[in-house]
Amino acid sequence: MRVTVLCFARLRDLAGVHEWTCEVGDDATVHDVWQALVDANPAVAVMSGAVSAAVNAEFVTLNTPVRAGDEVAFLPPVSGGAGTHP
Repeated sequence: MRVTVLCFARLRDLAGVHEWTCEVGDDATVHDVWQALVDANPAVAVMSGAVSAAVNAEFVTLNTPVRAGDEVAFLPPVSGGAGTHP
């Protein structure tokens, strides 16, 4: 089945794409989609274990099943931002 993968921030830079379409098996999970992304773009492997995932704009775990046509987004950890000053 075909799913659309979205990569954000540093992950997008490592993958070289913001949006990518991939084929996974009928019983695929978000982890399988992540592995397909790593296989196609080995540089993203450094983010393994640190990414958050969402399916159709809902945060999920890596063992969440995916369905044909789903949009799977991977987000790296958030860091930085403005500090509070007294």
